[in-house]
Amino acid sequence: MATRLVQVNMKAHDDAALGRFWAATLGWALSSEGPGVTNLEPEGFVYPDPVAVCLDLVASPEPKTVKNRVHLDLATTSAAHQAELVARLQGLGATLADVGQGDVPWTVMADPEGNEFCVLDSLHDDTGPIATVVVDCVDPQAMARFWGEAMDWVPLTVTDHHAVLHSAAGVGPYLQFLRTPDVKTVWNRVHLDVRPYPGDDPEAEAARLLALGATAIELDVPWTVLADPEGNEFCLLAPG
Repeated sequence: MATRLVQVNMKAHDDAALGRFWAATLGWALSSEGPGVTNLEPEGFVYPDPVAVCLDLVASPEPKTVKNRVHLDLATTSAAHQAELVARLQGLGATLADVGQGDVPWTVMADPEGNEFCVLDSLHDDTGPIATVVVDCVDPQAMARFWGEAMDWVPLTVTDHHAVLHSAAGVGPYLQFLRTPDVKTVWNRVHLDVRPYPGDDPEAEAARLLALGATAIELDVPWTVLADPEGNEFCLLAPG
């Protein structure tokens, strides 16, 4: 049994407006499965496929009060592409952001609702527009152990500073756990959604994740809500 990362869930005050920003940013198609939910995926994408990690925006009245512990790194293919993308995103409503990054070669920005993301400076031409999904953490090695067993993604690099995982198929964006001194204080506005494979037993999969170190979160929703060993919430969706 195993799960795989299928989407990033982002809370939004206006999911439709924020969805339009991210659709224009990524060049993806925009749809809605119901009021208050906006879904983004590549044109012609057959869900789920590791070639992309989709984006779900869900309406929420809760205010954003702290830096998100999960963010996206956008891919570029050259320095010129990075500069062009930063300028284009500013035209779409993004702003430059200072999260204490200092003098770094990538550009830190925030979307129109203040969600931080980075535009990378290095070559990424094989991941799609999202190069990396980044999760702040205290212990990258422990997080790599948990998520490497929770999913069928493969740890590529594991150090005291960061850990990087990639899908078993070797395609799509990377998942990085980055050491940070910040302490988790609120429910994450951005979180990971994972899905078991067709035919797997969702209750058995939930029990397996709990045995690996996850904790259960009781919410009245049709899917299973858990938290990883550092308290980051994630959703276990139905097999498919």
